Amino acid sequence: MRSLGAAYRSGALTPHDVVDAVLARIAERGDDAVWISRFTRAELHEQVATLPAGPLHGIPFAVKDNIDVAGLPTTAACPAFARSPAVDATAVRLLREAGAIVVGKTNLDQFATGLNGTRSPYGACESVFGGDLISGGSSSGSAVAVAAGEVAFSLGTDTAGSGRVPAALNGIVGLKPTRGLVSTAGVLPACRSLDCVSVFAHDPSDAADVLSIVAHPDPSDAWSRPVRGNARPDPLFRARLLLPDELDFEGDTAMAAAFDAVAARADAVGTAPVAPLREAGDLLYTGPWVAERLAGLEAFLTEHPDDVLPVIRAVVEQGAGFTAVDAFRGRHRLQELRAGTARLWDRADALLLPTVPTTFTRAQIAEQPVARNLVLGRYTQFANLLDLAAVAVPAGFTADGRPVGVTLLGPAFSEDRLLSAAHQLITREAA
Repeated sequence: MRSLGAAYRSGALTPHDVVDAVLARIAERGDDAVWISRFTRAELHEQVATLPAGPLHGIPFAVKDNIDVAGLPTTAACPAFARSPAVDATAVRLLREAGAIVVGKTNLDQFATGLNGTRSPYGACESVFGGDLISGGSSSGSAVAVAAGEVAFSLGTDTAGSGRVPAALNGIVGLKPTRGLVSTAGVLPACRSLDCVSVFAHDPSDAADVLSIVAHPDPSDAWSRPVRGNARPDPLFRARLLLPDELDFEGDTAMAAAFDAVAARADAVGTAPVAPLREAGDLLYTGPWVAERLAGLEAFLTEHPDDVLPVIRAVVEQGAGFTAVDAFRGRHRLQELRAGTARLWDRADALLLPTVPTTFTRAQIAEQPVARNLVLGRYTQFANLLDLAAVAVPAGFTADGRPVGVTLLGPAFSEDRLLSAAHQLITREAA
């Protein structure tokens, strides 16, 4: 992003040039299942003609198709659900006001329910590393669009890991801000109390630049929270990191070795128990929070049962099996787990975890679509329940050539520390 801004300032490029380059790159990749809808060439050049001179002037970006963009349908990867919003989601509006160019809407696991990127009638994105490797989800198209060089950054959403798992599987940065830091007005809810708008970018500095634009209190969003602190990374900051006390890599010894190598280079000050984090994460899909997904989709499921993918319907309909008593019991246990997690930050700035314990091909996900999806969320799906911020960063490759990603997690509103630590990890990896 910054090099593109420099090219504009020097006169080497214009936003019109960049629009043509974006469209050429999309055409070159062909049918990669990344896009659900896009603005036409003429419409993109019309955008450029009226761009404000903001901090993201002329920077092209993509938007996950559960986030409203005026002029394009919002489908949530369900054609029967499609609607035409009259206004942009708040995050999209802020980016446009900063001068960024919306290219189009990207593919996702239907209704943002899934972490693998294969649950869409618009096709299953493959990771940019090929080999039938899944792209990760639910923000599959948004991640691939950035990793493939089609856009400079993108917006996704992250309820259970959807802004981090695809980052790991495509070798890019995935920033999941604190809940409420970025408005969810104009975002189709998955779990309304947990949803976050996330950012995919090539490096932590780019992610920070985008976050500085979209992190803004919004009176139209009941879940919005005031901005605290500065999300800018500090190159001089040295984060105190905790390492997990135990990990389950699903028998993937190559991934375990790759994570151990990253951990050995980290400034670790101790360890943290992983079991309470995983217990909190289990509440999302095997506990009462799955009922919150049903609360958002129940009317559509009732009227259009055959228009929802069977795997999505099966997951969401589990919510009917939980009672109000179950919900309160779950809430009480979650509060205990939150209190325990909060004590970690008395002795460290962040916790380092693998983003995913292993990888799967699209064929392997098809064999066990639910069980293997849960594996992918093992070290991500607790973050919003525990009110954590997170940054997923690339960390090289396994000995057999698969992408490795790690995640830094910290308390709410710790984006500045996490982005600083992410920059340090990437620098060490490059060295």
